[in-house]
Amino acid sequence: CPSYMVTREEMHSTRGRARLLFEMLQGDTLRDGWRSDAVKEALDLCLACKGCKSECPTQVDMATYKAEFLSHYYAGRLRPITAYTLGWIYWWARLASRAPGPVNLSLQNPVSGRVAKRLAGVSQKRRIPTFATETFTRWMQQRRPGTGSPVLLWPDTFTNFFHPDIACAAVEVLEAAGFQVTIPNRPLCCGRPLYDYGFLGRARKLLTQIMDALEPQINAGVPLIGLEPSCVAVFRDELLALFPHDERAHRLSQQSFLLSEFLEQQEYKPPSLTGRAVIHGHCHHKAVMGMEAEMAILRRLGLDATVLDSGCCGMAGAFGFEREHYDVSVACGERVLLPAMRQVPEDTLIIADGFSCREQISQTIDRSPLHLAQVLRMALAAGQ
Repeated sequence: CPSYMVTREEMHSTRGRARLLFEMLQGDTLRDGWRSDAVKEALDLCLACKGCKSECPTQVDMATYKAEFLSHYYAGRLRPITAYTLGWIYWWARLASRAPGPVNLSLQNPVSGRVAKRLAGVSQKRRIPTFATETFTRWMQQRRPGTGSPVLLWPDTFTNFFHPDIACAAVEVLEAAGFQVTIPNRPLCCGRPLYDYGFLGRARKLLTQIMDALEPQINAGVPLIGLEPSCVAVFRDELLALFPHDERAHRLSQQSFLLSEFLEQQEYKPPSLTGRAVIHGHCHHKAVMGMEAEMAILRRLGLDATVLDSGCCGMAGAFGFEREHYDVSVACGERVLLPAMRQVPEDTLIIADGFSCREQISQTIDRSPLHLAQVLRMALAAGQ
C-alpha cells in the first residue's frame, strides 16, 4: 500500500483498513456504521490504486470498499469541494473546451490561478494542466474516415480535453495497421474520477449511457480501444461490479482493450525503433490488465525497455492534486519513481500511459513522458 509505505501507520495499511471495515460491519467496537469517522480517516489516504487487488494474498479490493463506504458516508451530505471540482472534471472540461484560450489564461495566470486553486481545493504547489485548443473528438469530426475493419477508439476525458495528440497518434497507428477508427457519436464518460469520491449513483448513470449509446457496436463485437489505463480498467472491473447481470456489460468488458493489448492480439508488427526506454506502469494497468502486452509491443519495436518496479506514482488521479494530500503524494513518488526518473539519460524515452503518472513526473522533475501511441507513431515516422 503506497500510503502505508510512506506513513508506516497501521491504519493506513490494507490490513488495518480491512480490520476497521470488519469492526464497522460487526458494530461492536465501531457503532456509527457507514457514518464512522474512524473508518473515513483510515480510508482517506487510500490512493485507490488497486494494488492490493492483485498483490494482496487475499485480493482485498480496497479501492472498491472505499468507493462503497464514501457513497454511504456522504449520502444526504455535502462532500469536500474537491469532489465537485476534481471528481466532476468531465463536465468542467466540456465547459472549458468551449473557450480553452480564456480558461487557460485564467488558470495559468499567477494571481487568478492561485485563487482558482484555493477555491478548487488544489495544492498551490501543483500546476493545473492546460486544456487543449482543439479536442480530439473535434479533430476526428473534421477528417475523413479510414478503411478497414472498424474499431472504436475511446476518447476519455483526460486524452480528449488535455492530451489529444495521444489519441491522434493512436489513430495514425491503427489506420497504418489496417483498421477503420471510429469514435462514439455523442459525448460519453466512464466516470473514473467519480468512484474515488463515492459518486456511485452518478457513475452508474454514465455507464448506462455508454451501454445505450454503444449498443450497436457492442452487439456487432466492435473492439473498444482505450488509451487511459484507468478508464479501460473501469470497463474491465467496475462495469461488471455495477452491472453483474447485464449482458451488455459483460460483452463490453470482453471487447475493451488497451492499445497494446489490441495490437498484440492482432500480432501487429511495428517498424523498428532503436534506443532505450524506461516504462512506468499505471497502477490500474498493472493490477487489472497487466503489463505483458505493453512489453511485448515494445520488444517488437526493438527498444531496450525496462519496467520500473516503482509502485504507485503518488498522483493517483485527483489524489495528488488535493491540497491536503500533496505531501503524501510526493512522498509516494519519491520512494522509487522520481529518484529513478532523475537518473534517466536525456536520450532515453520515458513511457507512461497514465495521465496522472505523466503529470506527477512532469510536475516534479520536468521531463515529458510519452504514451505508447506516441512512441509507435515515432516508429512509423522513422520507417517512412
